Amino acid sequence: QVQLVESGGGLVQPGGSLRLSCTASGSIRSIVGMGWYRQAPGTERELVAAVTSAGTTSYADSVKGRFTISRDSAKNTVYLQMNTLGPEDTAVYYCNAGITLFGGNYYSGWGQGTQVTVSS
Repeated sequence: QVQLVESGGGLVQPGGSLRLSCTASGSIRSIVGMGWYRQAPGTERELVAAVTSAGTTSYADSVKGRFTISRDSAKNTVYLQMNTLGPEDTAVYYCNAGITLFGGNYYSGWGQGTQVTVSS
């Protein structure tokens, strides 16, 4: 019913920047909220940043001032601009979305993940 497709991960040197994108497609009536999570090896998945349909944003303390989440409602797309990256940001980044479908059902799901590696 819904697909979340991420892009933009890769290898970057410490201090560098990356921009992640996630686009939702399918039987979407409205998007309640979208967010980015990350999971490093041996750790639990953690919330990085989220944005609601009203545009309210929230961030993990570890990324405040460095990461910016934004959305393009017309494209059902959320972005994560990541600046001043450090090795501690190395992880698989996952997009998550809460969506109201045509027909009224609620969907919450994950993208496939995109690897971000920060290394010299």
